[in-house]
Amino acid sequence: MSPARFFSMSDSRTTPAVNRVARILVEAVPDRPFDYAIPDALVPVVKPGVRVSVPFGHRTVTGVVFELADHSDHAKLKSIEAVPDPVPMLDATLLKLAAWMADYYQAPLAHAVRTMLPGAVRRAGARFKTQRIVRLADETATPAGITPVQQSLVTVLQGSGAMPVPELLKRAGVTNAPLNILAKRGVVIIETETVTRTALACRTVLRTGPLELMPEQAGALATTVEAMEHPPGVILLYGVTGSGKTEVYLQAIEHALQKGRSAIVLVPEISLTPQTVERFQARFGERIAVLHSNLGDGERHDEWHRIRDGKADIVIGARSAVFAPVRHLGLIVVDEEHEPSYKQEESPRYHARDVAVMRAQMTPCPVLLCTATPSFESWANVERKKYLLSILHRRADDRKLPAVRIVDMRMEAESTGQIGVFSRELLEAIRRRLDRAEQVMLFLNRRGFAASLQCPACGHVVTCEACSIALTYHRSDERLRCHICGASHPVPASCPKCRDPGIRMGGVGTQRVERIAAKCFPQARIQRLDADLTSRKQVYEEVLGAFRSGKIDILVGTQMIAKGLHFPNVTLVGVLHADLGLHIPDFRAGERTFQLLAQVAGRAGRGDVNGEVIIQTYTPAHPALVSARTLDYDGFAGPELLQRKELGYPPYGHMVCLGLKGASERRVAVSAGELSGALSARLSAPAVVSPACPAPLAKAKGLFRYQVLMRGPSVRRLTDAIRSVLKVVSLPRDVALAIDVDAIHML
Repeated sequence: MSPARFFSMSDSRTTPAVNRVARILVEAVPDRPFDYAIPDALVPVVKPGVRVSVPFGHRTVTGVVFELADHSDHAKLKSIEAVPDPVPMLDATLLKLAAWMADYYQAPLAHAVRTMLPGAVRRAGARFKTQRIVRLADETATPAGITPVQQSLVTVLQGSGAMPVPELLKRAGVTNAPLNILAKRGVVIIETETVTRTALACRTVLRTGPLELMPEQAGALATTVEAMEHPPGVILLYGVTGSGKTEVYLQAIEHALQKGRSAIVLVPEISLTPQTVERFQARFGERIAVLHSNLGDGERHDEWHRIRDGKADIVIGARSAVFAPVRHLGLIVVDEEHEPSYKQEESPRYHARDVAVMRAQMTPCPVLLCTATPSFESWANVERKKYLLSILHRRADDRKLPAVRIVDMRMEAESTGQIGVFSRELLEAIRRRLDRAEQVMLFLNRRGFAASLQCPACGHVVTCEACSIALTYHRSDERLRCHICGASHPVPASCPKCRDPGIRMGGVGTQRVERIAAKCFPQARIQRLDADLTSRKQVYEEVLGAFRSGKIDILVGTQMIAKGLHFPNVTLVGVLHADLGLHIPDFRAGERTFQLLAQVAGRAGRGDVNGEVIIQTYTPAHPALVSARTLDYDGFAGPELLQRKELGYPPYGHMVCLGLKGASERRVAVSAGELSGALSARLSAPAVVSPACPAPLAKAKGLFRYQVLMRGPSVRRLTDAIRSVLKVVSLPRDVALAIDVDAIHML
């Protein structure tokens, strides 16, 4: 989008020092830049992308220069006060990308810029960490005339060399006073140095080299290298799980480095980052940097500056790493490109895969999209000849794909007379694998112990007062918890409605699976891995490290164990309640279920022993499950895409979701109805505007939620209509509107 679409406002109390103007974004008013005069002394350092301090109202705020101009429509402007850092925070490509994001995703421009800069970097007071280091002025000399206490300091330094002041004082068992005396006498020198806080500081890995590629891998690498020689271009690397996609892009990145270029590698979740980082560090050492939301502020601040300063030329991270300020970008890799977690849930509601493609076009450089289950959007772009396609049909070293079996739990219940968590087939399979000292993964995409607490007498289900969902029972602390707002309540002894004492738990979560597995296999070492357990920063890596080293026999987990992990000794994967995600009001439910099952099945048999996958379900005839049994992507995608095309659903059209929320259900409903009516009046076929209706999650965190869905072949037509309507439809102050372009969730 052209920056001219944004207008500027200014204060008229100060005459500009020179006839130069900077258009600056400040967070206080995020939807437009403000014009400021550039003082003579700051003309050389004020450039687009630079952070500046400016007067705003009665205070001084920090902003980012979006663009420069020779004049302003306003006669009198305030002046920029200072430039804290003369090096631009964002280069020209990222500023252009921010303007495109603001326009395409219907977000304020300042929100797009803010998204590109981590909070630890944006804050004016952010600083590098420093520490005082002590060293001997002359390591060969023997100081004369010093006290025994002072000598203890010298002795430690002679034995260990330079070290931080606190460590030296602790080892010598003294205070600061004798150290200061030695410094005044010139016996020791105390210097201040910058300490780089990095997520890699505690990692020790063995260096590795490139592996020999199989013919299909070599072909995929050649296609990627060719695209790097003639950018831009997008390659979809579609390979079965365990086919060596990672090795392909590792060698592609090596090629980029040899050409003096850098690379960005996106992974969909923080949970996938540790193992990916370990593999990259083994190959590239200190050339990598890590960016994701699980880093501390100090780590994020220092890693970002390492990247901007050119000290790291490979960036690995989750969604926001697509904005890393790398120099000479030569390749962007999007691993597991189909993952919905690449979609941002707050403004701007961007999709990192699509932003990566746009950044690559602007740079230019190629994008490598990697997956075992391509998103329908990427697959359709291959069909349209917009993307190149490389396919890896076989696993590395020609290992066999796992044998997948489906267990119909309806027949299991009929034959046993009860509904159990584990089928007899799965129990026997687990027993066989444990007897052979092999490992097992049990997957259930629902955390907690029980999904609900229900009264059999009156049917009442205990729900959250602030959200329209049932509370989940967590046995670890004997509490009922809301997985939307986080509310916590004690477990009632009787039904809150009819006071019947027979209230009981319904449904199964990972905590309950862990408990039942422990009863069935008392000798096995069992560990659970889900969001309830990984609130502490290092738990995820600790559990996976123990599993990798064979200290855990059975790993129970949610989708964080379903993808991207490589454990050669895992020979059995059990999927419990495989149909959990099928019965939700979302046209993508089948696609997501197939992708998830194919990914979790891929964890089995990655070593020398053939793998086995057992999927338990109550709907075995569903196309997603039938195709997952044979890992047949084409067989599932073909009919599904044909149906989408007939209905104009993505990827054959765009979808925009307008979400409204507020404390008054009536005002939210009326506002949604007005928006729907106004949009319907402005748009004609083939565009479609739905009537206003409650969102599938009708209430969350005390706010009522309604939505209006828009579909059409042109996203520009849809967003232009939204702009026009919002100029004439005035929403109440207590009703918030969220615009989600290319929405992937219907909640």
